[in-house]
Formats: sequence, structure tokens, C-alpha cells
Amino acid sequence: MRWLMGLAVLLALALALPAAAAEQELELSVEGRTTLGTLRTPASMGADTPLVVMTHGTLAHKDMEVIHDLAKALEQRGVASLAHTLSLGIDRRKGMYDCAVRHDHTADDAAAEIGAWVTRAKGMSRLVFAFGHSRGGNQVARYLAASETSPVVGAVLLAPVTAKAEADLRAAYAQTYGRSLEPFLEQATKAVATGHGGEWMDVPGFIYCRNAVVTARAFASFYAVGPGQDTAALVARMKLPVLVLAATKDTVVPDVIASFAPLADSSGGRVQLDKIEDADHFFRDLFAEDVADRIVDFIKQTH
Repeated sequence: MRWLMGLAVLLALALALPAAAAEQELELSVEGRTTLGTLRTPASMGADTPLVVMTHGTLAHKDMEVIHDLAKALEQRGVASLAHTLSLGIDRRKGMYDCAVRHDHTADDAAAEIGAWVTRAKGMSRLVFAFGHSRGGNQVARYLAASETSPVVGAVLLAPVTAKAEADLRAAYAQTYGRSLEPFLEQATKAVATGHGGEWMDVPGFIYCRNAVVTARAFASFYAVGPGQDTAALVARMKLPVLVLAATKDTVVPDVIASFAPLADSSGGRVQLDKIEDADHFFRDLFAEDVADRIVDFIKQTH
């Protein structure tokens, strides 16, 4: 009988202790590939706990510093997060994209994966927000702009890629890789137009990768001029609240403020533009705390 009393005391103590924050690795099958995610929940997780679905930047992953640190900072503020790694055509992809691997992924491919993780998140919370960093911000905007009804409560774009940044990437191709972009882009565009987008091309460079092997559709997706590259224009088409955060010392996408200021001024408050002083493109260390504070304020306003 004494051991029963002891067990009752232990159970009572366990129930009296506050629930701990949790971290869980998830898998999700999207279009035949397994994608990976990390769910971080605060101690008081429930259906009314805000949950932010986080999409990383170019060729990156869910565990990169800016995503990890921001997710932890949100957790400390009572906000859950679900960070996922875009497959980029690779099953169970982890870490940075290996430039030695052939590329067959387009900018629009991300929409299906973002949508699948948003659906997963909506099974846990009724207050789901979409978040994207850098090119991930553009891909989140593509996904949301294509939806007739808003699948999330609001969106946060952190240093999102702009139309000018994309133009600068094209303009710098020859200087970066020693060969003109135009012949390769013409080859890729023709292949796509004639239904041969899956053809492989040897190119001097693709995004951050030198001497890459890439499909024509992938090359055309990143280097051909298109409306999907104008993130501000995509945001203008949305109806949901959007927070855009810019870093004042961003040298990767230095024109976020200039790109979004006219839209923020004319949107009647639907689009908010804020800046993080002295931060660079990756919002390291305490700048992640500043970003988390702005996101929490945005969630409170939206909610």
C-alpha cells in the first residue's frame, strides 16, 4: 500500500509541473518525395497557439542558423513553428544543396510543398502563418498569390528576394562565371518551348554552383524574366495581412525597403514594412530576437 501512495504522490507532482516545450521531427510525402520538417511547440501548445510554417532561402534547409534561431526565439514567446526543407527534387534532402548533384528544380516547385506543410499545420492550429526568408519569401508569395482564398491567417517575408535582385543576378552572370548568360538561357528557353524542358545542360554556373549540370526547365526558371520574380507585385495581389522585414545592412537583397515601400504606403495597413537596424541578410545572434518580437507583434495585431 505504501508504494501505491508513493506512486500517487509522484503522479500528482508530474501533473503539477508545467508542460515542457517540445521539438519533433516530421516527414511528409509530396508528389512522390519525402520532405522533412521540424515542429517546435511552446509549453502551452493548443489549437489557438499561433503556428508559423517556415520556408528557407536559396539551396538552403530547415536547420540553417536564421531559421533555427528564429524558431527557438518564437518558441520562447509562445509561438509554435514548423520549419521544412524544400526537396529541390531530392528525396529526404538534408543540409545545403550539394552542387555536385544535378539540378532539376524550379522556383514554382516549392508551392506544392509549402501548401502541404500548411495543410499539416492547420491540423494542429487554427492560427497558421506562412513565413519565408530570402528566396523562400518569394516562393511563399508565389504560393499565396496563386490561392483564390487565403490558406493562412497572415504572412511574414524576411528579406525577400526582389525583382531587382533577380535582375542583378542575371547581370552579374558573366562576371561571376566567365561566360555570357544569353546563349545558355536561349538554349534553355527553346528547349522548354518545344517540350524538352527535361534536357540536361552543362553550364558554367547555376545560382551559387559552378560548373553545374541542370535541366533546361530549371535554368529557365531561375534566369528567364518572369512576373513571379517580382515579390512586391505578388504581395499586391493578396488579400491577407503581410509583414515584410528588411535588414538595413543587407548586401544580398539591398532594395527590400525601396521595393515594398510604395505598396506598404498604399495598402491601407494590410502590408506592413519594418526594418531591423544594423542586421545583415541572415539576422544572426540578437537580430533573430528582434525579428521574433516583430513577428509576435504582427500576430497579435492580426489575431
